[in-house]
Amino acid sequence: MRSEIPQLAIVVPCYNEELCVKTTVEKLFEVINSLVSKNKILDNSYIYLVDDGSKDKTWNIIQNLHNSNPNVKGTKFIRNYGNQKALMAGLESVREIGCDCVVTIDADLQQDEWAIEKFIDKYMEEYDVVLGIRNNRKTDSFFKRTSAEMFYKTMNLLGVHIPMNHSDYRLISRRTLEVMKLYPEKLFFLRGFFYEVGLPTTTVNFDVKERMAGASKFSFASLMGLALNGITSYSIMPLRCVAVGGFFMALFGFLVGLETVFEKFFLHNSPNGWTTTIVLMCMFGGIQLFCLGIIGEYIGQLYREVKSRPRYIKDIELK
Repeated sequence: MRSEIPQLAIVVPCYNEELCVKTTVEKLFEVINSLVSKNKILDNSYIYLVDDGSKDKTWNIIQNLHNSNPNVKGTKFIRNYGNQKALMAGLESVREIGCDCVVTIDADLQQDEWAIEKFIDKYMEEYDVVLGIRNNRKTDSFFKRTSAEMFYKTMNLLGVHIPMNHSDYRLISRRTLEVMKLYPEKLFFLRGFFYEVGLPTTTVNFDVKERMAGASKFSFASLMGLALNGITSYSIMPLRCVAVGGFFMALFGFLVGLETVFEKFFLHNSPNGWTTTIVLMCMFGGIQLFCLGIIGEYIGQLYREVKSRPRYIKDIELK
């Protein structure tokens, strides 16, 4: 068991969240004050907001919150970089500012903020990573629920082991933040990292609420991009499938060739079937293009990493 009371940081990525960011901060401070009164965290615990290039008044609200309470800190990107990079910026920033543990949570507070107390309890039991697992997906549409299940099953099938129904609601320790410094890649897949790193890990279940205002900023395209980034970052299984598929295609072609030669010289019959030939050509051509697409994803990943461009660029920071 850990004996020292920790300083907690809460990282909240924000993109066009003017309708809920003020309420979110107020509710998170209710949780912080409750934990302070129970002597579970220090009274210098704080909230760190990352404005991911919002086009509304999100940053103005964050500045006002900071001016009225120095325990509200934050940074603003010069443009929108995406949720994962906003999370990375928040984690790297609180590591520099200082904290013993950090919780990441969405700005809409659909995740139950009171589960943070359970996270702290697990942290005190010497867990370095505490993953939030939602109890159900009742608040999601049928399409989003189905696509999410496919995402987790596909990732696990390809060797990227992510617990079902875990998103980016989690607690990590200072030790985990220091380990993250050893991973220099620009396209960092956080969910895969916490599995691969191997630090003591546990889970906490929580209920999901209705979004308090606005709409989700995650589109199908962004979720697909996240999935492809995770697969290419932590699994080479698709490349192996391409190699195996290529072998069986070549074997099939060889066997068809033998069968054609046999019919020609032993049965004196020239095989007919232009339709079959065209169908097979289209099928194998499609398979080849699909395999090239998979290879292209990995090459694109290498291309982006080799350029070594910064993950994000901060415009303003409030500490």
